[in-house]
Amino acid sequence: MSNVFEGYERQYCELSANLSKICTAAGALNGGKQKKQKISEIKAGIDEAEAMIRKMDLEARSLQPNIKAVLLAKLREYKSDLNNIKSEVKKIVSGNLNPSARDELLESGMADAMTASADQRERLMMSTERLNKSGDRIKDSRRTMLETEELGVSILQDLHSQRQSLLHGHDTLHGVDDNIGKSKKILSNMSRRMNRNKCVTIIIVMVLVLAIILILYFKLFK
Repeated sequence: MSNVFEGYERQYCELSANLSKICTAAGALNGGKQKKQKISEIKAGIDEAEAMIRKMDLEARSLQPNIKAVLLAKLREYKSDLNNIKSEVKKIVSGNLNPSARDELLESGMADAMTASADQRERLMMSTERLNKSGDRIKDSRRTMLETEELGVSILQDLHSQRQSLLHGHDTLHGVDDNIGKSKKILSNMSRRMNRNKCVTIIIVMVLVLAIILILYFKLFK
């Protein structure tokens, strides 16, 4: 939904209804200064309406494709409406309307202007409702996109945390491997020392046994 486009649209509808009333009033005049003044007002209003349509066109083309298509379709209706006003002005300026036609225009023009104004207001309300619905859908889509983005960020944070945990676990395992290697070296050294001490003990025992045997031999047989 575009609040800018809605503002331009509201101004155009009011301007179009006012131009229709002025055309009706100008067509009922026989000529003279008042008619020229009305025609000048109409031409100025047409210039303003064309500028408003250009603004709406630029705003519509800057929006998303689904909204742009709806607004451009409405814009074609407004261009057609403005072309009808221009045709009516040409008839008034060229003086193609005879007195009886002016009387009929005076009687029916006001009703037509009021009907046109009512139709324009109704179209405006319907367009605003459609734009509101489109805006709600866009808001829902944006909310879903934001929720998806937040979920993605949360998942990335969880993955980063898990990666840090794995790296920490890898470092811990590497430290354990180093400690196990050191423990193996210590145990190997202890085992070698125990074997060496065992050999020394055996040798000492054998020497003692041999000394005892020699002592007993000399005491008993000498």
